[in-house]
Amino acid sequence: ASWLMYPKVFSDYARHRSQFGNVAVLPTPAFFFGMTASDEVTVDIDQGKSLIIRHLATSETDEQGFRRVFFELNGQPRLVRVAVQGAESSVKAHPKAEEGNPKHIPAPMPGSVVSVAVSAGQAIERGDVLLTLEAMKMETAIRAESNATVSEVLVRPGDRVEAKDLLMVLAGYTESK
Repeated sequence: ASWLMYPKVFSDYARHRSQFGNVAVLPTPAFFFGMTASDEVTVDIDQGKSLIIRHLATSETDEQGFRRVFFELNGQPRLVRVAVQGAESSVKAHPKAEEGNPKHIPAPMPGSVVSVAVSAGQAIERGDVLLTLEAMKMETAIRAESNATVSEVLVRPGDRVEAKDLLMVLAGYTESK
């Protein structure tokens, strides 16, 4: 009965349960020690409902601090990315743009910065190309929506960005008609 727990213990339990689901159905060795290549476990998720999980391989940790885990779930191949605890990402995390702030230029999608056409202190006009992103082998030009001055450029060519990452900050922003 979860209501018999101390408040801190219960909040930790509830957070873990919401993130990972009911891990009580996992076999104890798989829960505590994980699985190695070619290990197979059966997990009973409900009466008469079982999942057969066969671990195939795990990749090395990538530059973002994730590993790819390849496995079969009831014979169907699956791939998931798993964050490695304690692994530092070598990819610099960018702050997120404030939604609705016209002085913040956000990344419209995940991708790589191909080129930056402006620098801090530069005056820009509506329609000017600020930078170019590449996503899925297509380049997208990010243009100024208004006249302004570039206050800060937070990315360089080659940087990887996620959707809504803050790319640049504008100053002297004026509403365009």
